Amino acid sequence: MILAQETCRGSRYIFLLRLALKRSFVEFPRMNFDLTQHIILEDERARLEPLSVEHIPHYLEISRKHPDLLKYSPTLLGSDEAVHQYVAGALAEKARGVRYPFAIYDKQAQAYVGSSSYGSISNPHDRIEIGWTWISREYQRTGLNQHNKFLMLQYAFETLKCERMQLKTDSRNEQSRTAILRIGAKFEGILRNDTVMYDGYRRSTAYYSILAEEWPEVKEQVFGNL
Repeated sequence: MILAQETCRGSRYIFLLRLALKRSFVEFPRMNFDLTQHIILEDERARLEPLSVEHIPHYLEISRKHPDLLKYSPTLLGSDEAVHQYVAGALAEKARGVRYPFAIYDKQAQAYVGSSSYGSISNPHDRIEIGWTWISREYQRTGLNQHNKFLMLQYAFETLKCERMQLKTDSRNEQSRTAILRIGAKFEGILRNDTVMYDGYRRSTAYYSILAEEWPEVKEQVFGNL
């Protein structure tokens, strides 16, 4: 009789635990990033559109002018073959559901000038990363990147309901680190020797983040002039 009662209590406990877990996964995670969507983000200065093989000719032109553009990236764009591999790799990661790559179009210059991506996508944890960002040198420090970052942050926090936005860069890349701080991200620390570069060098990576609760203030103070 006692054994039967204990078994009954145990079964009821397991049932309640499963119910609680089910409710927690239904109620708390809110992000639902569907990578099959055709997402276009734009304002008066910039348009971010899904990356495709049709952008390769524009990237070949950039690569030939600036073969060392991705100096601090694990990959390079320094040859025609590298450009084709870069686009193919980005599209393969999109097909696997881990990255959503964009082509960046500068409306002011009327030209495709670079790329950026959502990555490290985790719907269960409401988490995304902005990265894989590069812009042809002549369009850097023109205000374009601020528009790009605003569009991506706004969509992530206000449409996708992301809770944590992560950004990272080579710890040696002072220009990138300064740019990340300028958009309101908070420095979290450095992972030492965590990524192997194209030349075999092991880079250390600086990590930053913006949380959903911080976004309204960041939006107003950093992007209020857009």
